Amino acid sequence: MTTAAEPTQTSATAGAVEVADMSTVSEPVAPTTRIRSADPAGTPTPAATTPAAVAPSGADGGRLGFVLAKARAYIALTKPRIIELLLVTTVPVMILADRGLPSLWLIAVTLVAGTLSAGSANTINCYVDRDIDEIMARTKRRPLVRATVTPVEALWFGIVLGVVSTLLFGLLVNWPSALLADGAIAFYVFVYTLGLKRRTPSNIVIGGAAGCFPVLIGWSAVTGTVGWGAVILFGVVFFWTPPHFWALAIKFKDDYAAAGVPMLPVVAPLREVVRKILIYSYVMVATSLVLYPVADAGLLYLVVAAVVGVWFLLEAHRLVRRVARDEPARPMRLFHYSITYLTILFLAVAVSPLI
Repeated sequence: MTTAAEPTQTSATAGAVEVADMSTVSEPVAPTTRIRSADPAGTPTPAATTPAAVAPSGADGGRLGFVLAKARAYIALTKPRIIELLLVTTVPVMILADRGLPSLWLIAVTLVAGTLSAGSANTINCYVDRDIDEIMARTKRRPLVRATVTPVEALWFGIVLGVVSTLLFGLLVNWPSALLADGAIAFYVFVYTLGLKRRTPSNIVIGGAAGCFPVLIGWSAVTGTVGWGAVILFGVVFFWTPPHFWALAIKFKDDYAAAGVPMLPVVAPLREVVRKILIYSYVMVATSLVLYPVADAGLLYLVVAAVVGVWFLLEAHRLVRRVARDEPARPMRLFHYSITYLTILFLAVAVSPLI
């Protein structure tokens, strides 16, 4: 299951497509050797790094420190903060589908397999994007840039995570969930990362669908099928991803421009960007309210969805107003609130069937 949200993959939001990753890695690294390479056409590519030969040892526990640093680097490749947001959406959907609390075994296996699935997609994303990660200030501390893990190691790690996730889902949950998880990985890697990210400003709109798969997987894990409740919540996360990620992209516009990634804030006037953020915000809130009659989500859910939805819209309007007045946009206010919004909304999804 992947990350909004790269729409950074909020668990389920495979994704997340990139449900925005704000984390950095600060572990000690092995000495590195810088290598300059060129593509087949002879055009120089960003300097790559490979770990220099190193065999830390001695009474100071250097070897243990090296192993721990390597382990932290592998974990960082999976983008744990994105996975956390994705998992926030998985358990509530399982509760809604079951109309109660599913078995703790099923929840645990689904979360572990989902974590591995999202980690697989995120790791392969780091492998593909290692050239632009070196350029962008927000991502240049990632393990492949710092050479704490080699590209080959990262690619195999991502593949192994995906295989293990598929087997866990298929053998211990059900095969429809396994197929959905594989679909999320494939969509995030091939459609978003390789296909859209560097080619179109609609990258996060279409690619954000990868971060929506966790709600389908959560529902499927309980029922073996995908119900209308899951489809509606898929829509909520889908429409949530552009406001969430465009707010971040406004903040890091220069980073994306330097890397040649045509995020909407890079290629469009700021007023157009915030106008689209507002439009998607209204559609997102409207979609969230549809869950009440269609999936019998309960009165508590309806009240919570309305309150946090209005709050989200007010913050989106404030962003539009600040830009219209040529004031500092302060987009990170909306970015951080978008995470809070999704968390509270899905908490209501989980609690309502239990009361």
